[in-house]
Amino acid sequence: MLIFRQTQIRIGLLLLLSIPVRTITLGQQPNPPGQVGRAEDAVNQAYLFAHMLHEDYGRLYYSVSTDGLHWYALNGKKRVSDDYKGHPDICKGHDGKYYLAGNNNDSSPDINIWVSEDLISWQKYSTYTPNLASTPDYAHALQRIGAPKLYFDEPSKRYILTWHTPHKEGTKEDPERYWASQRTLYVLSEDLKSFSDHPTKLFDWNMGTIDVFIRKVNNQYYAVIKDETYPTLYWPTGKTIRISRAPYLTGPYSEPSAPISPNFREAPMLIPSPDNQIWYMYYEQYPGVSYGLSITDNLNGPWYQASGYTFFSDWDKYSLPKSVRHGCMIAISKDEFNALVKKFGIENE
Repeated sequence: MLIFRQTQIRIGLLLLLSIPVRTITLGQQPNPPGQVGRAEDAVNQAYLFAHMLHEDYGRLYYSVSTDGLHWYALNGKKRVSDDYKGHPDICKGHDGKYYLAGNNNDSSPDINIWVSEDLISWQKYSTYTPNLASTPDYAHALQRIGAPKLYFDEPSKRYILTWHTPHKEGTKEDPERYWASQRTLYVLSEDLKSFSDHPTKLFDWNMGTIDVFIRKVNNQYYAVIKDETYPTLYWPTGKTIRISRAPYLTGPYSEPSAPISPNFREAPMLIPSPDNQIWYMYYEQYPGVSYGLSITDNLNGPWYQASGYTFFSDWDKYSLPKSVRHGCMIAISKDEFNALVKKFGIENE
């Protein structure tokens, strides 16, 4: 019996040693869907990421991509504008021009709008100064305007300008109440010169939200939000990216979905894949630690997270330049991509 057991052990060891090494190393996540075999087959040929840098917060920098997954810095990681300040957010407008929203800082009373025909040079277009105290059912709004964002709604030929404003100061004992008191406000405009009479709260429900932007897909409007309540055992969705839906631009919006991201993520950005069948949702792990990417073929979900920012380059399914902070991502044409690269130069890091 002893000889039989020893023989079994030897056979087992031989079998183990004969297993190819690759079968006992780390598994490999499949490549993200949405890519095309040939560049000329892409519906979305290129992308622009207008963003800040960790060491130069609130200023304008560019990175670009041709697949929506791998991003490369332009202009030697130098500013593409010395005049712009804010959290960059770009939309294509009623006249085919690009419009960029920003503000000098959160305590500034003004929201500035910039315009460009080519994404290369930006000119000041207009300034909007919201009367925050005139917001219905928000009489205690503080003079704070965070991360203004623009969206042009093609069916109604109107722009919606959103931002977040709190109504409580933080305290030493409870600094988080300032963030939990953030509410998303909006105004409408047909030309970004004149705006609604007063700001309005975007959501009927009562929850802290920041970094909200809107997109229309098919017959639904989607508000992508950051849940700004602090995560606890009793509010596990805190500091995550979530989505609300509505039949109309200004709502009523549904209560937010389950989280798309882990906790402590913010500044979401959404782009369609090159084949236009998949959605890529980027978000920042703050403060400036890394970026995450969630993927779906339907904004109603389900979503899954792609791997990135690991110590194994062949395991990462996406990559961004170092030190990039939040802003916005938009699809651009190959001609626009080529013009940006020609003007600013590209870093193939």
